[in-house]
Amino acid sequence: MPTERADAITLKGNAKTLVGDELKPGDTAPAFTLKSSKMEDRSLSDYSGKVKIISCVPSVDTPTCDTETRRFNDEAGKLGDDTVVLTVSMDLPPALGRFCGAAGIDHVETLSDYMTHQFGIDYGVRIKEIGFLARCIFVIDKNDKVTYVQLVKEVADEPDYDAVLEAAKAAA
Repeated sequence: MPTERADAITLKGNAKTLVGDELKPGDTAPAFTLKSSKMEDRSLSDYSGKVKIISCVPSVDTPTCDTETRRFNDEAGKLGDDTVVLTVSMDLPPALGRFCGAAGIDHVETLSDYMTHQFGIDYGVRIKEIGFLARCIFVIDKNDKVTYVQLVKEVADEPDYDAVLEAAKAAA
């Protein structure tokens, strides 16, 4: 059984439990296989040699997640070719594709954990009570080491974008 971390976050003020061990700076990023919006497999190794900003969101079909994904899309265009921004959710791949098309998302790659739910557990961000991912940003360096983690304690809140971008630049 995976570790459970009770009261790790809140959703509209209500305490929620996260499933999986908490990742910390210095940890090796767990390998993953997720589905792209085109139903193609994407794995951590596909981004080898790049700094990775992994933005976990509950669903792109909510206002805060929409805002976050659009903001990271704007920022990703300024980061250069050695940094990739991935938004991971439980949304179905076709829904991610429709969202990206409608929102003009062209610098962020959206990925889905809907098949196995293993990413959420391995990264310690699966919300036990509702099955979605918590709002959390990981910065992973070119050698797949976690250099920064920002778990947003209240799921309805946006992350500190500036802190994430500073961490990504420091990891480059």
